Amino acid sequence: MRHQISAFFASRWGTVFVGLVIGVLAAWLVVLGNPPNMGVCVACFERDLAGAIGLHRADVVQYLRPEIPAFVLGSLAAALLFGEFRVRAGSAPIARFFLGAFAAIGALVFLGCPWRAILRLAGGDLNALIGFAGLAFGIGIGALFLKNGFTLGRAREALKPVGWIMPGLMIGLLILAFVQPAFIFASVKGPGSLHAPILISLGAGLLIGFLAQRSRFCTMGSIRDALLIRDFHLLYGVVAMLVAAFAVNLAVGKFNPGFAAQPIAHSNTLWNFLGMVLSGLAFALAGGCPGRQLILSGEGDTDSGVFVLGMIVGAGFAHNWLLAAVPDKLAEGVLTVGGPGFNGQIAVGIGLAFCLILGFAMRERFE
Repeated sequence: MRHQISAFFASRWGTVFVGLVIGVLAAWLVVLGNPPNMGVCVACFERDLAGAIGLHRADVVQYLRPEIPAFVLGSLAAALLFGEFRVRAGSAPIARFFLGAFAAIGALVFLGCPWRAILRLAGGDLNALIGFAGLAFGIGIGALFLKNGFTLGRAREALKPVGWIMPGLMIGLLILAFVQPAFIFASVKGPGSLHAPILISLGAGLLIGFLAQRSRFCTMGSIRDALLIRDFHLLYGVVAMLVAAFAVNLAVGKFNPGFAAQPIAHSNTLWNFLGMVLSGLAFALAGGCPGRQLILSGEGDTDSGVFVLGMIVGAGFAHNWLLAAVPDKLAEGVLTVGGPGFNGQIAVGIGLAFCLILGFAMRERFE
């Protein structure tokens, strides 16, 4: 039975099934209370988590969202059930940490991770097309580095206790999400105050984590594989997620096409593009999109755990140092276009420079 299940999820239809499930759950979580076009967004949810534990003090984006721990624990359950929990480590942990931090900064300049870009497009936000173009461009640069020998080091087997640190941390965060002690911050207004019931969010996150682990679902990987080896297997799942979320949005009246004044988004074309170029390049160099990194950390990949921690800290920096973009604002019929301020623009430039230097420097020569 386990072999048949594994074979299904490794197939094209298995990938499509997972994409459909994620798309439906993500769109439905918005109906149940999550922010608009943000049923699932790893970068945004890690930003909210960073605020909840005090890494930043932007009071409108603080909530210890249970989906983040649930993705890791759902992946852990799948890995244990199918004998794929293997503790491993590579090298260059500080490089992975900074890649995670810059990936978060780029995503918060765009205002969403690749999963949210899909959901924004499914909700009618056409700025997501600019984000996808930037994401593909960044991944394309990363693919060129990979083709020319870029590596952060090969994974090797590590002692088992190390692999349980990230799941253990996520269990602790989940307990805090339920207990809500006084030192955990929670928004009373803004996106951080919008959330589905905690048990529903937990259940959806566990299911997504489980299915994503079985199917290797990854938005970055889908574009990288299409560019490098003309393999569109993972891309079918991404398209299925888009179609499913679009269908739900259409059914519940949450499809509003346009560019200007989209929910928790901005229409500054240049910085929508460049923010996702930075994120796409960082994802490609690190080996996975934010969702995939969480899933890998649940199955024992400590390198992915370092990247996840980098994203959480980077999200904290983004709001403490005013790097994140602000959404468009429509008041009395007058549109004020949002986007990043000067600090955020400089941060994107520094992040791109870091990734490009790393891409050129960390190359192996093969005979």
